[in-house]
Amino acid sequence: MKTEILWVAPTLSLVLGYLLGSIPFGVILTRLAGAGDLRTIGSGNIGATNVLRTGRKGLAAATLLLDLAKGAVAVLLVDRLFPGNAPLAAAGAFLGHCYPVWLGFRGGKGVAILMGIVLALHWPLGLVFAVVWLGLLAGLRISSVAGMAAAVSAPVGAALLGRFDLVLLLLALALIVLWKHRENVARLLSGTEPRIGRSRG
Repeated sequence: MKTEILWVAPTLSLVLGYLLGSIPFGVILTRLAGAGDLRTIGSGNIGATNVLRTGRKGLAAATLLLDLAKGAVAVLLVDRLFPGNAPLAAAGAFLGHCYPVWLGFRGGKGVAILMGIVLALHWPLGLVFAVVWLGLLAGLRISSVAGMAAAVSAPVGAALLGRFDLVLLLLALALIVLWKHRENVARLLSGTEPRIGRSRG
């Protein structure tokens, strides 16, 4: 009986994180704005970069902020309800975003929500993530490169900042981000990956 009780908080943390992370804000916002089904536009991805391809910069910015916020909220909420289970909420939220049950497990690539998660877990590490992501995005204007580099900076930064308790979690999430960007990697290698402001990516 005691063993079953011990598993209640971790399970609820994972499930709550997944449910919050799986809210497809990009799909919801584009539909409400009359911009169509985001999954049939551009790359078909549900993240902010693809929302930008609808020509609605405001929607793209809102999607970015909401995807970031849901990751942070999942971590902070679970940390308050079930102290010590924030990493499980982080994993659940990230998986919910990348593999939402409501969309046939076809979700986003995880960069924005990962930033929200990292900020909530350890805000100095979140600042490192933001500097890498936004700096490369502004300099190279290649969303995939900026996103992948930022994701990789999370476990590396955690190790450098002495947060070894977060390294394995963030490494696993970064590897999923890289896997979700495998088509982008192929285009980068072939020299066909577009920059922000051009078609498809």
